[in-house]
Amino acid sequence: MSQNDKKQSGTARLLGSASAGICEIAVFHPVDTISKRLMSNSTRVTSLVELNKVIFKQHASDALGKRLSTLFPGLGYAACYKILQRVYKYGGQPFANEFLTKNFKNFYDDHFGAKTGKALMSATAGSIIGIGEIVLLPLDVLKIKRQTNPESFKGRGFIQILKDEGFGLYRGWGWTAARNAPGSFCLFGGNAFAKEYIFKLKDYSQATWTQNFICSIFGASASLIVSAPLDVIKTRVQNRNFDNPMSGLSILKNMVKNEGLTSFFKGLTPKLLTTGPKLVFSFALAQSLIPTFDKLLN
Repeated sequence: MSQNDKKQSGTARLLGSASAGICEIAVFHPVDTISKRLMSNSTRVTSLVELNKVIFKQHASDALGKRLSTLFPGLGYAACYKILQRVYKYGGQPFANEFLTKNFKNFYDDHFGAKTGKALMSATAGSIIGIGEIVLLPLDVLKIKRQTNPESFKGRGFIQILKDEGFGLYRGWGWTAARNAPGSFCLFGGNAFAKEYIFKLKDYSQATWTQNFICSIFGASASLIVSAPLDVIKTRVQNRNFDNPMSGLSILKNMVKNEGLTSFFKGLTPKLLTTGPKLVFSFALAQSLIPTFDKLLN
């Protein structure tokens, strides 16, 4: 946020980002399940029959209604994780941006120019927030296991899993941070550069819904492409059985050896077509709702 941008209240940021998270989980959870199952699959898919088995697993031959109902596993974990994640990410990035603006604005302006420096501060703030997102990792792990490997729960509930697994729920935190840093940098940076150079906005918070939507497409697309390889590794680390973990480095070696370099982009196309719209939707919605709530509260 530059000195020209209007500063919204913390309450407005909380309400706007939480509302975006609730809307996102309500609309896109089945799509997210499909994406996670495709990324978790380590075999080559050469036919629609095989694709059907990857997506619907043992229910691949069931009736359509039954198959579709299997796309809602882990909805409780997903709702908790997604709402907290969006509040933290969309609501927290402006605070990090304000900190950078207050303390490092001259550095960015001197090295990159006022316009590029402003966009890069937004990107850097996003990257910082993205790294800190690992505090929510246990909820993400449980959501992914529910979506891709429900057998790993063995009838245990949330409290029992916390007791049994402890810090094991943070397995893969390094890969998550490594994915989030460039991914969030590109998400907020692509969005900011589009606002700066396409729409030439002096105050990003004054963007219209259409402008926010278009700028979010730039940010989301860049984020998904850049973070795709690390996201595949992260997902495979997290979806394994609790009693049979595997390090990210071992998974990386196996992928190169058995599946080739293209395996690092597994699920990217459906992710761009599915997760992309989800991210664009929630990001654009949050950017529009936060100023709206700020006006209503004032």
